Amino acid sequence: MTLRVDCDVHPAVPSIAALRPHLDPFWAAHLAERGFDGLESMLFPPSAPTSARADFRDAGGRPPSDAAAVGASVFGRHGVDRAILNPTFPVTMLFNEDMAVALARALNDWIRAEWLDRDPRLRAAIVVPLQSVEAAVAEIERLAADPRFVQVLVPAMMPEPPGQRRWWPIWRACARHRLPLAIHAGSAYRQPPTSIGWPGHLAEEEAAQSQAFQSALASLVTEGVFGAVPDLTVVLVESGVTWLPAFLWRIDKFWRALRPEVPWVDRPPSAIVRERVRLTAQPFDAPDDPATVARILSMVDAPHALLFASDHPHWRFDGDDPVPPGFPADLVRRMLTDNPLSTYPRLREAAAWTA
Repeated sequence: MTLRVDCDVHPAVPSIAALRPHLDPFWAAHLAERGFDGLESMLFPPSAPTSARADFRDAGGRPPSDAAAVGASVFGRHGVDRAILNPTFPVTMLFNEDMAVALARALNDWIRAEWLDRDPRLRAAIVVPLQSVEAAVAEIERLAADPRFVQVLVPAMMPEPPGQRRWWPIWRACARHRLPLAIHAGSAYRQPPTSIGWPGHLAEEEAAQSQAFQSALASLVTEGVFGAVPDLTVVLVESGVTWLPAFLWRIDKFWRALRPEVPWVDRPPSAIVRERVRLTAQPFDAPDDPATVARILSMVDAPHALLFASDHPHWRFDGDDPVPPGFPADLVRRMLTDNPLSTYPRLREAAAWTA
């Protein structure tokens, strides 16, 4: 059986009321008493055009929030057989650790009951409460027995760089259960989303996201995560693509000059990244010129590194084809099938026993 996989689809949480059946009684009552109605609008403003294409919105003008509506668009429109749900409900923004843990559990259980149980073609990422490393590991352990969860999701702008030792128990839990670590555009908002302070506009913050991915990747490499957790695969989701070649050239250059500082990085960072890191191809931040696209694809090792993604329902492309112009047919096939199956062990194992 040949599976074609969409590696980035976003289920919208309509309100806290949707999560209430999956909260324990204390938190259900507590959040109702406080009038706490949601977090989604704090990360992706519902009315912003980039948050959802007009033709993907429901009758109320909001991003679709049920499996049937999303399935009709993703499977019927894009011709894929599986889709990985990446919930961007930002539990990492909360300062109340107990609330974050409760909402992360409720979110994952809502995804399981209202999405995975309703459409067997769907898979999902586990959202973890980064406010507590112990609770994050426990949430991975709680859900790991369900093979429909295929990765663990964190924002690019974590509270602290992802390579630091305090996070390693989470990454080890990912590897232990054959779950890639998906780093998605977004922020915990513990610090400004740019290196020089708070931006004034959403467009400015969107453009700055690639800086966060560069910092996260540099941290993972230089702190030695890939050596310490040899079975960990990292997927950069909505990171863009064209920044990667220049970043790898630059970090290789400084690694050669400063190798005694990081003796655990035993080969050029670019070699580590090519082996252990994958990227979703949407959004593809490049001109339409075929020659330019071909050069970029060569520099990022696209036949092995890129994964197909629609980024549904965000508006990252026009028309009905999320594949950027200039991508050869063989590369598209690898992005849809070969690369997802080699990246996600749980997808590969399911494909083997359903063939």
